[in-house]
Amino acid sequence: MSKKARLALAIVIVEAALAGLWWNLILYGMENPDRVTADFQQVIGQTMGTAMGALLGLGLLLYFVAARNDRKAIEGRLRR
Repeated sequence: MSKKARLALAIVIVEAALAGLWWNLILYGMENPDRVTADFQQVIGQTMGTAMGALLGLGLLLYFVAARNDRKAIEGRLRR
């Protein structure tokens, strides 16, 4: 499995985990309105959205690095 594929799989798994955490936090806020603040859903939305967006942006940069490393590895094998 190439480095690009492994990275893409890892990003998908981490993003899915963050989405699951987001979903659980929102459900907690809806089930326990007396235990959370009035702006709970806005804060959770901003925080989790920022975390997921930052991870996706970092993943895109890492994807290009992995593609370059895959290309260098293939070139190295062809030279031998």
